[in-house]
Amino acid sequence: MPLHNGPQHEGRHLSVNPFLGPANPVGDMLEAPPKHRLPDGPMAPSTAYQLVHDELMLDGNARLNLATFVTTWMEPQAGILMAECRDKNMIDKDEYPRTAELERRCVAMLADLWHAPDPSAATGCSTTGSSEACMLAGMAMKRRWMRRNADRYPSPDARPNLVMGVNVQVCWDKFCTFWEVEPRQVPMEGERFHLDAAAAAALCDENTIGVVGVLGSTFDGSYEPVADLCAALDELQERTGLDVPVHVDGASGAMVAPFLDEDLVWDFRLPRVASVNTSGHKYGLVYPGVGWVLWRDAETLPEELVFRVNYLGGDMPTFALNFSRPGAQVVAQYYTFLRLGREGYRAVQQASRDVATGLSARIGALGDFRLLTRGDELPVFAFTTAPEVTAYDVFDVSRRMRESGWLVPAYTFPANRQDLSVLRVVCRNGFSEDLADLFAEDLARLLPDLRRQPRPLTGDRNAATGFHH
Repeated sequence: MPLHNGPQHEGRHLSVNPFLGPANPVGDMLEAPPKHRLPDGPMAPSTAYQLVHDELMLDGNARLNLATFVTTWMEPQAGILMAECRDKNMIDKDEYPRTAELERRCVAMLADLWHAPDPSAATGCSTTGSSEACMLAGMAMKRRWMRRNADRYPSPDARPNLVMGVNVQVCWDKFCTFWEVEPRQVPMEGERFHLDAAAAAALCDENTIGVVGVLGSTFDGSYEPVADLCAALDELQERTGLDVPVHVDGASGAMVAPFLDEDLVWDFRLPRVASVNTSGHKYGLVYPGVGWVLWRDAETLPEELVFRVNYLGGDMPTFALNFSRPGAQVVAQYYTFLRLGREGYRAVQQASRDVATGLSARIGALGDFRLLTRGDELPVFAFTTAPEVTAYDVFDVSRRMRESGWLVPAYTFPANRQDLSVLRVVCRNGFSEDLADLFAEDLARLLPDLRRQPRPLTGDRNAATGFHH
């Protein structure tokens, strides 16, 4: 029978390979299926698979995407486990108690990794990623502030605000918009591309719900000075009595610093740090999407934000914004924790940092570029064209590198440094020394052509590339 029996006036000529028909290559595929409405009838699974597969071949190669922080490679065993768990609903903890137990173990492991005062008492949960985790942390900060200011909130003179650097991920702007919080952003200045501790403290007042410190800026890969920030807020409290908590957005760095920068104090060792989040699907080394958010103890997560449901069986507390979601990513996170351990994570992250510092040094040696960072914090570095280079700009470089399959974001920095446009390279697990060599060779091969340009050729800089977090 025909695989599509739509009205003749809506049909189109056959535009797919006749061999995709399951039996008769001539009669079983009379016309291509519609793209913007449901087909009138079903088709064979092999046919549907091949149609979708062929279209997806036009996507970029994820392994060559140096814009994204998201994991693009895992071991086959992890993929098998994820396939075995993709039909499990993470919220149904009564039906899938072992999956729930693995989530609990992951929270305990992260609490220990981040030096919670009592890891057994730390509160946390998995999320779909750091964006959701940041929303939850922000909600908790606002609710604690509302408790402290119950005598005057809501009122016109009590509008909550959140202090952060202008370099924060867009999820924090979303949080402020969705939950009606005034964003107070510390601008970039000169060669400082992230938050300054003293400037952040100066923006705080009695309406500040908290300050966000970013452990690993997406703009250039640098760590923000969380310990200095806490010290500045300690001094503010001594002087004014204001007690302002800190949330550490460790989307990337919270899974790098514990292994490579053990002497760096940024986590729950600082009493002012109330909560920390990370992306399991970034340097946590798991496919998207999974994130984690932890609070130092039960008191820092207001009880009224925790909902309890029982219609799935049992009494199940939940705090995440999403309800139904697959358990596969949580299982994959536990597998990775179990598989690597501390020493394994240290080796993987050190390899990524070695690739980043080595590649940045090679790019710096070309002479056409100026390095802003070198990949010695996050395995991420940013660079721009040298002052004497006028024939091309970073947008030309990004466009030309795409011709060789490399996705390298080029973008302009925010307020106070909008004069600065950069390229950024994210080195992840799977981006090997061999791939770094190929990248450096392709970049060097382009330079003679770029130097011969009469001027930069990319007209629409906004369309030139995407700035992917």
